[in-house]
Amino acid sequence: MMKPLKSLLLASSVAALLAAPAISTANSGVEQLTKNPANWATWGGNYAGTRYSELNDINTSNVKNLQPAWSFSTGVLRGHEGGPLVVDDVLYIHTPFPNTVYAIDQKTQSVIWEFTPTQDADVTIPVMCCDTVNRGLAYGDGKIFLQQSNTVLTALDAKTGKRVWSVQNGDPKLGMTNTNAPLVVKDKVLTGISGGEFGVRGFLAAYDINTGKLAWKGYSIGPDKDTLIDGKKTTAWKDGKVAPVGPESSTSTWEGDQWKIGGGTTWGWYSYDPKLNLVYYGSGNPSTWNPVQRPGDNKWSMSLWARDADTGAVKWVYQMTPHDEWDFDGINETVLVDQEVKGQMHKTIVHFDRNGFGYTLDRETGELLVAEKFDKSVNWATHVDMKTGRPQVVPEFSTEHNGEDVNTKGACPAALGSKNQQPVSYSPQTGLFYISGNHLCMDYEPFEVAYTAGQPYVGATLTMMPAGADVLTGKPDGTTNLGQFTAYDAKTGKIAWSNKEQFSVWSGSVATAGGVVFYGTLEGYLKAVDAKTGKELYKFKTPSGIIGNVNTWKYNGKQYVGVLSGIGGWAGIGIAAGLDDGTDKSGSEGLGAVGAYRSLSSYTKLGGVLTVFALPE
Repeated sequence: MMKPLKSLLLASSVAALLAAPAISTANSGVEQLTKNPANWATWGGNYAGTRYSELNDINTSNVKNLQPAWSFSTGVLRGHEGGPLVVDDVLYIHTPFPNTVYAIDQKTQSVIWEFTPTQDADVTIPVMCCDTVNRGLAYGDGKIFLQQSNTVLTALDAKTGKRVWSVQNGDPKLGMTNTNAPLVVKDKVLTGISGGEFGVRGFLAAYDINTGKLAWKGYSIGPDKDTLIDGKKTTAWKDGKVAPVGPESSTSTWEGDQWKIGGGTTWGWYSYDPKLNLVYYGSGNPSTWNPVQRPGDNKWSMSLWARDADTGAVKWVYQMTPHDEWDFDGINETVLVDQEVKGQMHKTIVHFDRNGFGYTLDRETGELLVAEKFDKSVNWATHVDMKTGRPQVVPEFSTEHNGEDVNTKGACPAALGSKNQQPVSYSPQTGLFYISGNHLCMDYEPFEVAYTAGQPYVGATLTMMPAGADVLTGKPDGTTNLGQFTAYDAKTGKIAWSNKEQFSVWSGSVATAGGVVFYGTLEGYLKAVDAKTGKELYKFKTPSGIIGNVNTWKYNGKQYVGVLSGIGGWAGIGIAAGLDDGTDKSGSEGLGAVGAYRSLSSYTKLGGVLTVFALPE
């Protein structure tokens, strides 16, 4: 959970936008690579972000025979999020800070090349919220793209590892960092920014893949010229229909100049529809966490976006949690699936938000189709009003009453969300989405905080605890599980099944044509379950807790499954950063999560290992 800040780059970004070259038809080759299931060429397996593989050599009948084939130590501790890329038989992996990249020969499991950027740890690490993670690499046009923690975006020659170009995407001295996986679209590479807990103002930026020149930059918050919103053409869902947002739709929902340090950062995942030429993603929480200090809806934080890939112009935008009072950061991945909803076929976008609601929208128009809880213990809102698109907040769980801060008890979910950044998978065989989830509630007490550039700008004290309620009904059941793995039908908003997990499931899953879904646990287990029923078919304990994403590919005619283990991330920050205080105040790396996960250290320790699995010969 991270996010950006001041408009110091505004002048240069606007100038670059106005001076941008004519729209290019160049193609980076990514789409073609993703059509071959032997590859895993982008974070989501494909531009749609489905994390589905057509490989079926490993299936429900034989997955029980899976064995570790080989492993590789990254040499770095702290949390290993993201997962390996596989392009034309070469495997590329990354590490958390210092963001080392390895190219590995699968035949010999030896290193072809490695690259470690030069970064100032004393400047960068102190402003990295919630661990020093990195969520992965991007590939395109013979280059590997690395988004460094210090905000430098670097292009490497995929064959040699030599640096082709680098560009500064932000300023760590102002609290800006980067943890996201870039996305290559045609002749551009897209990246966001982190630092919402430092008052950073979010944006999505597009750079030329050959030169690193800025093509366009669209902010989440601010004047229309910054956000690239056209009040007459950009639409949003209101009064049961899509309609133009009108002029200055963002600044009119902030008090004074608060928007300049308003958050809305973009540290999640980005998807792309080549036919519509639209890029989709979510923007994060408003800054500060204290809602009293920022009256209004705080648009367009906490929103889903559809932007033109060539120009950055906004087609439509939808705000999920207006005036967020709980840090329900909206950056989670967006999955693009064509499906029938309410008797009509739609090109849909599906998003499982931190706030506990699963959203299905028409990705061409932004029409709201479905909004339902994917964990019934969620209590901060009763439902989403389908006409207005707004959640109906339960006053008892609001953290602000009559303009005053309130020490709110038992709000569900906790700020970690019903699901955090760990991406879901989707199987066209079952029509279900598979959600790696959390199952927590929290006590949340806001307090006034002053903004100082480069210093924490949080303004809340949090304590988290198990939800103690059933995922399917929401009724109290006294259970102490902190996580679950859930199958959900985005056409109807119904939960198909849900498996309890002792700790949060912080690993992204992968679904396969073999009828199997793989995911990892914080204790370190790689698990395989039946996509239809959720029945556990296989598990193996890896060297450290898994917060990485499970990917699958084919090499030399054989299917492999691989995952990075290395405990950390927000849920594992207590182990990763050596924290042991159960209640974390503003400025602490834990941000409320440490106490709930204190017993995790009895199950796993720090590590950094890629483990690759296959069926025996």
